[in-house]
Amino acid sequence: MSFDTGLGLAAVVVLPLLIAIGVGASRYAGLRHDRGVVTAALRAVLQLTAVGLVVGVALRHTLGAIAFVLVMFVVATITSTRRIHSAAVIPRQWVYCATAIGCGAFAVLLLLILPGVVPRNPATILPMGGIIIGGAMTATTLAGRRVLSEYHTRYGEFEAGLSIGLLSPDAFKLVVGPVAGDALLPALDQTRTVGLVSLPGAFVGMVLGGASPTEAAALQLVVLIGLIAAEAIAILTITELLARSSLPDGRTVSP
Repeated sequence: MSFDTGLGLAAVVVLPLLIAIGVGASRYAGLRHDRGVVTAALRAVLQLTAVGLVVGVALRHTLGAIAFVLVMFVVATITSTRRIHSAAVIPRQWVYCATAIGCGAFAVLLLLILPGVVPRNPATILPMGGIIIGGAMTATTLAGRRVLSEYHTRYGEFEAGLSIGLLSPDAFKLVVGPVAGDALLPALDQTRTVGLVSLPGAFVGMVLGGASPTEAAALQLVVLIGLIAAEAIAILTITELLARSSLPDGRTVSP
């Protein structure tokens, strides 16, 4: 059986089965993501089909790759804003998400690309941009939701901080600061266990493409450390912005 035939079989049989398993597990555990599993899968199919047509063009020109990275940034901002919006309605929320994701992702990308740490070509800029922006988006979403949940749960402590003379941002960070870092745990665990628990895509892709394991490991190390840096900046930024925002009464914020 060729690779193409196997892939076709997976698309027709295995993938729908996996979706059904995800929906079943969500329903059995009461996770309330039954529809979300199906929607995410269908969107992934449509988006990857469309992206496959566009990426070929973007990979031919540096400006095309940069434009595609900017589109990724916009979509990441919208996605993170919607997720955090479900926890609390905060003015200028999309600005906060864009700032957090942008500061984390673009600071790291510029630091890697401009000095030539990674090749300055479309084939590197595009996937690297997607990986780093995706990580910053996830960290922003997780940190924002976790922070707002903690603010709701410990709103009494926040008020107590205000009562003893703390400014609102200081009282907010005193209450939620310790949990914001939880959003960095996935990136930290991925880096700690790389090569032992998983072989990340950049490493495998380079080896399959003919690069030596040493070269592949060096690039993967850059990606992993870059992700940690981008996500740490994003977490710091979203926490600081939320601390200085016009937060609603903590009793009205969904946990």
